[in-house]
Amino acid sequence: MRSLILHAHFYQPPREDPFFGDVDAEAGAAPFHDWNQRIERECYRTVVAARVTGDRGRILRLVNTLEWISYNVGATLFEWMEVEAPATYQAFLAADRASVARLGHGNAMAQPYHHVILPLASRRDKVSEVRWGIADFRRRYGRDPEGMWLPETAVDDETLDVLAQEGMRFTVLAPYQVVGAPPNGLPGRYVTNAGRAIAVVPYHGDISHGIAFGGFVRDADAWARALGSVPQTDPALPMLVSAATDGETYGHHHKFAEMALARVLERAREGGMTVENHASFLARHPATHDVELVAPSAWSCAHGVERWRSNCGCRIDGQSNPNQAWRTPLRNAMTGLQAGIHAVFQREGASLFTDSWGARDAWGEVVASADAVERERHVATWLRPGANAAGVSRALELLEMERDAMRAVTSCAWFFDDIGGLEVRQVLRYAARALALSGDTGRLERALSRTLGNARSNHASVGTGADVWRSLQHPATAAERVAAAAKALHDLNLDPAPHLPSGMAATVEDDAVEVAVRATGRRHRFVVALQQRTPSDLSYMVRGSAASSTGHAVPLSAFPERARHGVRTALRQALLPRFLTPTELEHLASGEASLRGLVAVALTRAIRHLAADQGQAARDLAHGTLDLFEQLEVSVPFDAQTAWWEVASALAPAEREPLRDLGRRLGFAEGVLP
Repeated sequence: MRSLILHAHFYQPPREDPFFGDVDAEAGAAPFHDWNQRIERECYRTVVAARVTGDRGRILRLVNTLEWISYNVGATLFEWMEVEAPATYQAFLAADRASVARLGHGNAMAQPYHHVILPLASRRDKVSEVRWGIADFRRRYGRDPEGMWLPETAVDDETLDVLAQEGMRFTVLAPYQVVGAPPNGLPGRYVTNAGRAIAVVPYHGDISHGIAFGGFVRDADAWARALGSVPQTDPALPMLVSAATDGETYGHHHKFAEMALARVLERAREGGMTVENHASFLARHPATHDVELVAPSAWSCAHGVERWRSNCGCRIDGQSNPNQAWRTPLRNAMTGLQAGIHAVFQREGASLFTDSWGARDAWGEVVASADAVERERHVATWLRPGANAAGVSRALELLEMERDAMRAVTSCAWFFDDIGGLEVRQVLRYAARALALSGDTGRLERALSRTLGNARSNHASVGTGADVWRSLQHPATAAERVAAAAKALHDLNLDPAPHLPSGMAATVEDDAVEVAVRATGRRHRFVVALQQRTPSDLSYMVRGSAASSTGHAVPLSAFPERARHGVRTALRQALLPRFLTPTELEHLASGEASLRGLVAVALTRAIRHLAADQGQAARDLAHGTLDLFEQLEVSVPFDAQTAWWEVASALAPAEREPLRDLGRRLGFAEGVLP
């Protein structure tokens, strides 16, 4: 009799704007809004409803595979899933309840809250990350976790000591991270330098590789045979076959892999294997065989944990990105920022909290909660007596500042190949918010930018990390950008509330706009006035008060995404009847034609009309149609460019002169067709 444990680690790099709380559109994820949406559809939704088919391909049943496999979900991914994919989220939780009912122990494992490389973190940060992960797990699953998955399985003695200190009974490691592993795939016992014991379960390397890269997910029968043929080296001991892969293997990395997973689980049970989880196996067979640790080490770096701090040679695309020397200055920049942020927290927190670091550890209880009252009530338990509303707000800001400092070292920024990647930009956005909340922006920002200047991209167009940092900055603050957006929505007779980012709210009364930050309760008041408006664009001036002589111009392009789309839709709707025929408007309303397609046709039509009429009204019509098309944020149509060339070529030089401005907007160079 052998036991089978298949583990899936579900995680995606965080994508939300930390100021606004929403995920921006990502073109590479099309036709979905962003990669979270796409992967939820391809993977997370499918693993909880995997199809099992019969001989003729007809569906026999749907299986929530998570009821039968061990799994963990990164807390930051769960934050998104809870709001944006609630049915899938509930299916993940239900799978754990079903496994508890079947085995007495749940399939779900916890994870440190942020996907950070714990061997590179201080003990204080290790403790907070683990405590936050446990608190988040408890809130979602309604029980205490028994084991914890480590990001990238990155491990050292202190990391395991913290896990054991916080009550974790086991973790899962790659086979090459353990020395002297027991036979038959059994868990080993590791005793830390501080004398704490924890079970470590080394997964089967060949089986795991075969699932992730070797084709098992395309042949469930071959997969099942491989599971059953792992040799039992000691017949007197129990036998455990365990494997671990990224959860995204199933459906995202490999289409329909969740179907193979469902089938192999059935094959294993039919073949007499006990399909269970690590906690249930350890309850029957405690780890007694002492092992040593290869430390520091991780499952995705052959050089310990150097992938997250040096040019170790681990990379994805060596031809386009041959050099990862940028990793060291990026690590130094973030470590330096953390030190500065921690100093601010300790200095200011001493006058607010009874125990600053205890308050930070406890913040994991509510960090993912959108309930402002709950957050304020929780933080109040850590405040010194007599704290007023301003003190509560500042305490919340300090805790949010620490949250950003912790997630600014999310591992994804170092995993990929260049300083210009999306994942680096994401951690720099966390750094920007931490700086904004610190109140010490100038000194800390200068140090950060100086160190980032040493992180040179593989691509001249990107420059250095300092260039990437500067590209993310905007003269207006996040609150000012929301204030401008709220005023624009109000002026267009739209309710601002559904169009504003989830992290902020705003009220508008004439030119006065108040913006509230949900995470901290901080309120900002502005005077906002229209600066410029065209049929397809607008800009607002935002000042701190009526008496203020300075302010920031906030164009439509700087609005938060949801508000920007709401404003553009309103402007577009006002323009449509002018440029589309009644028949085209009917086709648009019925869904028979796309807006982009109809506007492209209207633009080409308006340009061709200039062959017979170059008057001001005809030119205005062409420019207005182009305004409308530009709102759709897509490239100028090929046919429209061709139409302008044909019309302008047929005209005398004096007649084509009024059309040159339109030609420039369509992408033609200066001086064509003299």
